[in-house]
Parts: sequence; structure tokens; C-alpha cells
Amino acid sequence: MIPAEGERLAQLAGATVFASGAAGPPRRAVIDSREAAEGDLFIGLAGERNDGGEFAGEVLGKGAWGVLVGTPWANEIAAKRERGGEPRGGWVLGATDPLGALQELARAWRRELGASVIGITGSTGKTSVKDVARAILPLRTHASPENFNTEIGLPLAILQAEPGAEALALEMGMRGRHQIAELCAIAEPDVGVITNVGPVHVELLGSIEAVAAAKAELIDGLHEGGTAVVHADPGHLEPHLPRAKRLLSFGEGGDVSARDAEVVEGGTRATVVTPAGEHAFEFPFREAHNLENALAAIAVGIALGRPLEAMAARAPGIVFSRLRGELVELPGDAILVNDSYNANPISMRAALDHLATLTAGGRRLAVLGDMRELGPDAAAHHREIGEHAREVGVEQLIGVGELAVHYAPDVHVADADAAAEALRGLIEPGDAILVKGSRAIGLERVAELLGGEG
Repeated sequence: MIPAEGERLAQLAGATVFASGAAGPPRRAVIDSREAAEGDLFIGLAGERNDGGEFAGEVLGKGAWGVLVGTPWANEIAAKRERGGEPRGGWVLGATDPLGALQELARAWRRELGASVIGITGSTGKTSVKDVARAILPLRTHASPENFNTEIGLPLAILQAEPGAEALALEMGMRGRHQIAELCAIAEPDVGVITNVGPVHVELLGSIEAVAAAKAELIDGLHEGGTAVVHADPGHLEPHLPRAKRLLSFGEGGDVSARDAEVVEGGTRATVVTPAGEHAFEFPFREAHNLENALAAIAVGIALGRPLEAMAARAPGIVFSRLRGELVELPGDAILVNDSYNANPISMRAALDHLATLTAGGRRLAVLGDMRELGPDAAAHHREIGEHAREVGVEQLIGVGELAVHYAPDVHVADADAAAEALRGLIEPGDAILVKGSRAIGLERVAELLGGEG
């Protein structure tokens, strides 16, 4: 959290001090009144149903450092305090736009830190690239927590950075035009990674070309002299690349690529070739798509002038966020790949390709949930994935959800619990099973039930 005392913090946020509190800075910033505790700055945002300012008095009563709320709420609390009423103690800051004030605070802390900022977006892989960057960059790197990738989450992620952070690896979500631009205005990225562009959010934006244009806002939002990192096969992103002042590509044929890659026990071994030289890397994963993600993160390091050998030394310590390719051992030497965090045609195809590479004494099974937000071509995308599943050797396919019927599954069920029950009756010794679907389907429940966690 930015180490600013009340008066200065209000100034940085563009807020007004309505009542003073204790000396010293707040411990952290929170937006959920239920999480607010002693020493916290509670920022009360307006929601669809409630305004967080309603809970400011309650938060101050719990010993919060202070509150930053809409001006009417701040005025009301200050007036009550002047009359000798509760709550007493904490700072009361008011702003016309508390969300804008939160974003101003984050931008101020980003500038004060002086850290290198990495903005990461893309239809798939952004969390994995962030995870790899956090692990391999030879810098004190702060990474955004899961889902902190919106106009609210991203500034909170920045404010969580500790003094002394040398790099910030920040995911940037996109659900419409101008959203990436808004996030760039807050984070001011030095390096921008666009992992890929696929038919995700077409339902919102109308076409994959519009999705590419929205992602490309990251190119325009880079700090002066910043570097755009994109795949060597940019696809629909290509028309936007001439706007990049500096460009690094990753993947086969790119500036950062892998040579002599081989899957070995416990992971992948490859020689990584870059404009700064080449070096042998050992990665603790076997998936081809994660090798691509690692190349993107290495390209970030090259853009920031980090030594290749230092990144290679840290590569064995890569750890991915949960629900992304987790391996769950089942009775009878069967194995379940829990990749249930999300799904779209790009990531679904990559996960099925990985399933095909697994050494299994039995069959290959897949539990595939709906892929959401694909627009009018959703049925066709599901049919193509169903066909691809058969091509890579999936013998039993369980479809979960309304759209999953288009996979042409062997078994079609409505929800995750039913999928787990159906799968339980199909598994044989040595089978390898993929579980993957859009987040809303909740297929992590399948892994929990089959793995004995639920």
C-alpha cells in the first residue's frame, strides 16, 4: 500500500479530507466492508445494488484507518462526528468518484515505486504468462492476484505492491472497447504482452477483428519507448503491429523461440534463442502451450534487459495458478488433468493436444463444458472442438451444459455434479482424463469429487 499519511493520500487521490484520523499510512486498501479490519483504508464504491459508502460507519467502528467514499457519505459521517456521535477515530475522505480516486492512488503508487510494469492481455494464456514472469524475472516481482484484472481489480493489485518492488506483472482483462486503454492509463506499462487473439468476447464486440482492435489498445497504451510482445503468428492482430515503437515476437520463427525442445521426466528441456543470445532451459511442465507462454515471459525479460542465464536458473521454480493443468491422481493409476479455470476454442484445442501426449496405459477421456461468449458461431466452435477431441484419440467425451451438446458427446449432462457421477462410472485403470470448460460451468467440482476433495 502506498505509504502516505492522510492529507497526502487525499491529495494523491483527488479527494477532500472531511475528518482526520491517526498518524501514519493505512495498512492496505479494501473495497469489501466485510474484509475491512483495523488499519485498513476502505474505499466505498457504488455497485448495482448498494453503495459502499453505506457501510463506512460500520468499517470505522471496526478500527479502520479510514474511509474514502462518495462526498455525501463523507459529509454525513463528518457531521455526525462533530455532533459527538459515532463513529470516531479514522480518516474520512470524500470524492465525487471514489473509483476514480482509487485509480489515481494506484497510478501515484506505480510512479512512486518506479518499477517496470508489464501489462498482459490475450484471449488465452495471460495468467500463465504472468505466473512464469513472476517466477523467472530476476527482479523483485509483484504479480496481480487471480481475477484482479479490471478497472477495480488492477488498481487494487498495484496498491498491494510492497515498497521495493522492481517489477509489476499485471493481467489486463478485456470485455469491451476502451477497457484496455483505461487500464493502461492507470498502470502505464513499459512492456505489453498480447498472448493471442481468438473468438472470445465476440458476443460482446461483434467480430474477432473488433476483439483484436480492443486488445491492440495495449500497444497504444505503452509508456514512451515501451515494448510490445506478440506471437510470431499474430493473426488478426497483424494490422495493428505497425503502431508499436518496439516489437518482440515469440514462438516458432519469432525473436524468442525454442530449439530442440523435448519432453523429459518432470518437464520440458529446450534451448531458448533470443536477440540477446541463447541458453538451455529446463521447465517444470510438459504442455506445448505452456512452452509458448514461457517464451512470452522470457521475451519480457529480454525487453527489460534481464540476463538470459539468470532467467534460466529460475525456470525450474515456475508454479502455475490453480485450476490450470493441475494433475490429480486417481485410483488405478488413472490421472485427471484439472484445467477447469476457463475455456475457449484456442485453449480447449491446446488442452486436448496435451491430453494426447500423456503417457497412459488406458484410454483418453474428456469432460468438456460450454465455451461461453463466442457469439453466433458458438455451435460451430463447439462442433470443431468435438471433432478435434476425436482426432486426438478421446474415446469417451462427456459434455456439460447447454452448448456442450454440439461436441457430439457420448454422454451429455446438465452440471458438474452429474458429470462427476457419469465419469465415475466410466473410468478404468490407466485412463487419462481432461476436465475443461468455461468458468461459469464450475467443472472444478468434478476434480474435487473424483479426487476426494469435496
